[in-house]
Amino acid sequence: MQTILVINSKGGSGKTTLTTNLAGYYASRKAKTAIMDYDPQGSSLQWLRVRPGHVEKIHGANGVPPKSAALRSIQTWVPAETEVLIIDAPAGAKGLLLQELVRKSNFIVIPVAPSPIDIHATADFIKDLYLFGGARTSKAKIAVVANRVRSASLIYSSLERFLTALKLPFLTSISDSENYLHSAAQGLGVFEMDETTTAAERRELMPVMKWLDGHVPNRFGSRVEEKVVSLDASRKLAAFRMLETPPFSATGRFRNTS
Repeated sequence: MQTILVINSKGGSGKTTLTTNLAGYYASRKAKTAIMDYDPQGSSLQWLRVRPGHVEKIHGANGVPPKSAALRSIQTWVPAETEVLIIDAPAGAKGLLLQELVRKSNFIVIPVAPSPIDIHATADFIKDLYLFGGARTSKAKIAVVANRVRSASLIYSSLERFLTALKLPFLTSISDSENYLHSAAQGLGVFEMDETTTAAERRELMPVMKWLDGHVPNRFGSRVEEKVVSLDASRKLAAFRMLETPPFSATGRFRNTS
């Protein structure tokens, strides 16, 4: 089973939009697909509730454990024949839950919106992902997706510099398109809607699908397993809090802040 974790500690980063469209893509290709929703709001499960009967079935499972219960294995929550499991992680995941999610995953996709607050929060989250979440020793491949991007956004250049400095694969930019809202309301992914109407959105998402299929992205980074994550560089992520003086040069390397 291929397990894809969609995660960011910052709420409103578009995790559910990415989760549902990944699920819709795999389901449209006849893969046995399941969503595990760890978000207490249950947005992915609500999407499944309005999903029409004429499209491929996607299994939904509520991953939110009772407050008094210990973490349970994901395998006990989804059908044994599942081929693709997509996990919609909750905002603020940390500690044992974060470690469990990372341990179960083959791929980790981090959506981030191009605003100063989201960029700062994501910098802190990626640091925690490596230092406390087990990503340093995990075999999971990790990449970043820019979400809810407006083409005229002035912050977008800051987001690009941030991702370059981290040397994580930057897969694609997902626009702030109404088609994503329409698909969510219908319980569909854009790959399950009219191809002509959703051509732009399909093009945006295809780099993610290709990366999940083993293709190496051309932009901002290398395979995660081919690089060494520097703890010193991770600590310097905190310096990124001041967007006016980003802690890296035009070459994408961190400046010496000591």
